[in-house]
Amino acid sequence: MIKARNIKKSFGSLAVLKGVDLNIKKGEIVSIVGASGAGKTTLLQILGTLDMQSNRADSDLVINQTNINTLGDRALARFRNEHIGFIFQFHQLLPEFSALENVCIPAFIKGVPKSEAEARGRELLEYLGLGHRIDHKPQALSGGEQQRVAVARALINSPSVILADEPSGNLDSESADRLHKLFFQLRDEMGQTFVLVTHNEDLADMADRKLTMVDGLIID
Repeated sequence: MIKARNIKKSFGSLAVLKGVDLNIKKGEIVSIVGASGAGKTTLLQILGTLDMQSNRADSDLVINQTNINTLGDRALARFRNEHIGFIFQFHQLLPEFSALENVCIPAFIKGVPKSEAEARGRELLEYLGLGHRIDHKPQALSGGEQQRVAVARALINSPSVILADEPSGNLDSESADRLHKLFFQLRDEMGQTFVLVTHNEDLADMADRKLTMVDGLIID
């Protein structure tokens, strides 16, 4: 599913990633832990094609059998939209749009007809227990509900992999626990692959594999 070799990233003279190798199988849930500044979020952004490694010519990044290094800007944007779902600590919902409208945005970008996108969005929100909140705007939703809307948005295009950066970091313990269990339910029922960057040890320990980053490298 994901094969990364010798991924390096520098910002000026600061080396953040120092040659990361990573292999993740389809349907696997992998957590990445480590101290702040270890390079976790930078790695996740590169895996999500939101940023590029500094040594592109001397590294490999293959996602769902596609060599990311060979894609131009437009092809890369299309690949990201169709194959990668994102969940962030701060849900990044647009406040002027309803839950359903927020969920459908990636599908609209993909060019899915409105009726088809909304039908899929309603299905996902119902699945996530938010059928009664479809028309509510983010400010009318609890933190846990907002994050479930963000999960539905990540799923709308049936991506190959979902990348989550501190997905429960802004939730109370009960909501966080429900979200964590949801990831495993999605994997079991929909076959999703998850890469989770987290400081939450409970979530990290639930994963199929827990990887630790130290000073720009994965040490286990």
